[in-house]
Amino acid sequence: MATKKPKSSTKTTKSATKTTKPKTTAAKTVEKPVSEAPKTNTVEKKTTAKSEKPKSCFSGFFSKKYEEKESILTVFKSHKFYGSLLGEAVGTCLLAIFMLSLAFTGIASASTFSWALIAILIAVYAFSGACLNPLITVGMMASRRMSVIRGVMYIIAEIIGAWLGWLVYNSFHLAGGEMAADIPTMTAVGENQFWIFAMVELMGAIIIAFFFARALKYKRSVFTFGATVAGGIILAIISSYIISYAFAGAQGNFVFNPAIALMYQIFPTAGENFGEIMSGVAQALTIYVLFPAVGGVCGFYLSDFMGKLSAED
Repeated sequence: MATKKPKSSTKTTKSATKTTKPKTTAAKTVEKPVSEAPKTNTVEKKTTAKSEKPKSCFSGFFSKKYEEKESILTVFKSHKFYGSLLGEAVGTCLLAIFMLSLAFTGIASASTFSWALIAILIAVYAFSGACLNPLITVGMMASRRMSVIRGVMYIIAEIIGAWLGWLVYNSFHLAGGEMAADIPTMTAVGENQFWIFAMVELMGAIIIAFFFARALKYKRSVFTFGATVAGGIILAIISSYIISYAFAGAQGNFVFNPAIALMYQIFPTAGENFGEIMSGVAQALTIYVLFPAVGGVCGFYLSDFMGKLSAED
């Protein structure tokens, strides 16, 4: 009988320990939500504070607008990139032939030949986007619509295409012999005509770049894109022709395309000394390369600025 008593005491201690365990767990479960409650409130305050800040209409103005991640190591591995370069070269070649031919027909045929511009733009658009002009390419890079490596290669392809167009045009000139007319060249800029021609090139480049940036909004319709860009080119040609003739007395001393301008023999080939030749080269580069490039950047940013102000989607 004496041995049965300690067994009952051990049972009571075990049951006591069993009953005390859920009490500690219950206390822990009650304490957890109390400690986590203020954390959720602080998170809600932070999110509401962030959501209350109004966004500026110019947010993302300088953000990247192209999706592809292109670099020197990756861009040359895609066969599509070579197709776009070939499209830029062929399109600029056709455009150079068109511009050289337009010099003989005069400004009266510019509106009639606008259909040729539309056809060239539509034919090349699917390959490369139909930039066909270094000032457009520079504006695309500056407004972050195109990567730098693609833009540089586009400019090289455009210069090569303009040179090929000049070769085709010059081959017909050589085949014509003595009866053939001279290839059109740019007239020399006078002493008091530098700023007039520079401002004409700048104005025309801004018009063309602005129309091209607006045409990108209608890229789903290729014909609308081509008609908008062609309309901007014709507008720049007609307005610049009238201004240069009225205020400078020179007809057609503008190109609005640095690649094609090089084919118009803008660089002087003779002079009294080397310094005079280099000053003529610097003057030609400033008028027909630098100012059009600046105008291209201004035209694209003008379109973006107006789009942000009007909350364009």
